[in-house]
Amino acid sequence: MAKTKNKYLPLIIGTAIAAGVMIGGKLSFRDTSDNLFTTNSKKDKLNRLIDYIDYEYVEDVNTDSIVDVTVNGILNNLDPHSTYIPKEDLERVTENMKGDFVGIGVNFYTYKDTLVVVKPTEGGPSEKAGIMSGDRILLADGDTIYGPNISTDYISTKLKGDKNTWVKLTVFRKGEDELLEFDIKRKSIPIKSVESSYMLTDELGFIKMNRFAESSYIEFKNALDDLKAQGAKKLALDLRDNPGGFLGIAEQIVDEFLEKDKLILFTRDKKGQEERTYATRRGDFEDGEVYILLNENSASASEVIAGALQDNDKGVIVGRRSYGKGLVQREMALGDGSAVRLTVSRYYTPTGRSIQRPYTNGDNSSYFNDYYKRRRTGELSDEENIEVDDSLKFVTPKGKIVYGGGGIIPDIFVPLDRSFDNEILNYLRRRGHFGYFVFEELDKNREIYKHVSKYDFINNFEVSDDIFVRFQSFVNQRERTNISFVAYHNEIKQLIKATLARQLFDDNAFFEILNKDDIMVQEIIFLSTEQPTFKQ
Repeated sequence: MAKTKNKYLPLIIGTAIAAGVMIGGKLSFRDTSDNLFTTNSKKDKLNRLIDYIDYEYVEDVNTDSIVDVTVNGILNNLDPHSTYIPKEDLERVTENMKGDFVGIGVNFYTYKDTLVVVKPTEGGPSEKAGIMSGDRILLADGDTIYGPNISTDYISTKLKGDKNTWVKLTVFRKGEDELLEFDIKRKSIPIKSVESSYMLTDELGFIKMNRFAESSYIEFKNALDDLKAQGAKKLALDLRDNPGGFLGIAEQIVDEFLEKDKLILFTRDKKGQEERTYATRRGDFEDGEVYILLNENSASASEVIAGALQDNDKGVIVGRRSYGKGLVQREMALGDGSAVRLTVSRYYTPTGRSIQRPYTNGDNSSYFNDYYKRRRTGELSDEENIEVDDSLKFVTPKGKIVYGGGGIIPDIFVPLDRSFDNEILNYLRRRGHFGYFVFEELDKNREIYKHVSKYDFINNFEVSDDIFVRFQSFVNQRERTNISFVAYHNEIKQLIKATLARQLFDDNAFFEILNKDDIMVQEIIFLSTEQPTFKQ
């Protein structure tokens, strides 16, 4: 095996360098194109090698695929966050970070080979046209979109399209004798960054964000304004499991909390050039109390917000040490529909600390498996096990000690909730068992819940033992196992209830139910009525 690898090593290395040269030609650096493309015998040699492989090599070689693999290899040897986006993935990635897409506005499952509507988007074109939860969409413009060989990607291409174009849907609805037809005009459908926004107490508002896309600041600001109108003088901003996104969006959100001219962060590139970002006068929550919820999966832009507030002695950071990503990427087109997100600088919190955790170029496996190390060392259950480097100690203006070198350490530590972080429960959630099961339960008779209000459901509905047993049988049948979930009886009931609320009402109902037993949320409710003290 080793001999085979050595045989192709010169080809791989040569192609890698050639690909690197081609990539370099597309990057938007400050250098002029003349400086980047000066005639160079090495470049000529490598370009010629690609031509030799194309035209002279004894076997047909897809040099495009070789370049794709090689680009990934190059980036893997830079840092853990420089990534390559193939052209077939770029549209999806861009759409997700743009914050919307053009479509008909339905949340759907592919259930038993058929597209079923879980819930139409509130105010979206499908809801306005009369599409309802439980509908089976069979045809789009006469084309079949059901069956064992129909992929989700194929369905999406039929439902998505250009804005203001029409699509005719043929729908099966339980209780109707004939198929129904709907003409729906495609519109821009938001991809929500703010998953939930509601009042935890009379004065404490709650906002949960899942990423920082182009539309995220507007969503956040609308949610904040709505909460203020309801009497919010304090805010819990939940950034748990938020992997980040656009740096500029995070800066805008921080600006809502910090007074004018307060430093938000600064970045430094390879030449040592710094760019500093300061708060402006526009902040609308500068006098409010802020609580930031973090966990080990809160990264990048989430850490920018937490670090800026912590270093300015503003608000309280609650939870566990964050991910530790202090690198800034810029997306650059490669000319063939693909792109690269290349690390171009590091960012630093106002006290000057970098929260990027250590990494070894080319060894990404240990870097991305850091979560398991934290579990093994006990850091997630006891703050005394958090490793700090005294050489990376910084002090805020009010004398609070903070550390660099690997994530944001919270002001108030909350251990991992073992009851809801159980591997079995996480597996059930990832596999979609709760969603599929709840859909089946609702599909039996949706009329049962027709006159139940969201308030009554959240406060009074209880999942019966019969439903719990049916869920256990449902999972065992799908997984072809025979596992008892008695040990997770209460947690599973709560997750079933929350998922029912999401499919019947909205995401707010889902989080309102889960937050009743969320120890981190409950800690913030307690802190908002007490005066917290911090270790200096």
